[in-house]
Amino acid sequence: MGIKIPKYDEEFKKSIVTLHLNGKSQSELCREYGISLSTIGKWIKIYSQIKIDSDTTINIKQIKELQKRNALLEEENIILKKAIAIFTPHSYKD
Repeated sequence: MGIKIPKYDEEFKKSIVTLHLNGKSQSELCREYGISLSTIGKWIKIYSQIKIDSDTTINIKQIKELQKRNALLEEENIILKKAIAIFTPHSYKD
């Protein structure tokens, strides 16, 4: 049998990041919750908030989701432009 790796939900991950941002060291969190330092570091990277303006914050995970969505929309836009070019009749001057 393989090693069983615990699955943590997103709220738990965010609460660990909040504890770190409020002063707990990664080492303390590692000891208290039995989570590896590398895992805590990854969560901090993913869930730390970036302030965009006075009332808007976003985290790395949200940025990556937006980038993925943007790439999909750009691809759809290219396909639609090609379809329009194919199905739009051209008028030729004689």
